[in-house]
Amino acid sequence: MANRNLVWNVVKKSFTFGIIGVTISDRYASVVPIRGASMSPTFNPIATSLTGPMTGDYVLVEKFCLEKYKFSPGDVIVYRSPCNYKEKQVKRIIALPGDWVGTRQTYDVVKVPEGHCWVEGDNPECSMDSRSFGPIPMGLIQGRVSHIVWPPQRIGAVEKKYPQGESNPTNSTKTQGRERSSFS
Repeated sequence: MANRNLVWNVVKKSFTFGIIGVTISDRYASVVPIRGASMSPTFNPIATSLTGPMTGDYVLVEKFCLEKYKFSPGDVIVYRSPCNYKEKQVKRIIALPGDWVGTRQTYDVVKVPEGHCWVEGDNPECSMDSRSFGPIPMGLIQGRVSHIVWPPQRIGAVEKKYPQGESNPTNSTKTQGRERSSFS
């Protein structure tokens, strides 16, 4: 009888902690592994340690920004791939709805449609991003990357910046209560 009560109490507590954990992960924040070189050197920089190459940063993804889609150029986001919904990708927001984006490879200028954003990786040679498939719907965004939480020597906040060698804002104006950047 005592064993059955003990087992039942452990099951109840495990279930309760599981539900709380899923709720926190779904609504507020989660930890996500970053694989690949598309965001190097921000994530997974080429480095070695005594045990060999170090790869695989883990990041904290906050989800409060999803409530009213509070994003700005330079934010690093996690989103579902528009080509394969099972795949999550991590890229930097370059432009928001209504902004104009110039691409270096094709010299095209594109206006980002409402409800979409333009994303690019920090390492353009290794990145499948908006330069390949165009603007992504903001509904695919899963959250904003705020901190690197692993490995210990890289723990810290993620810097808001633009990829090297890409367009940087030349001027900005206030539009509808948020900053808009023009790209040249």
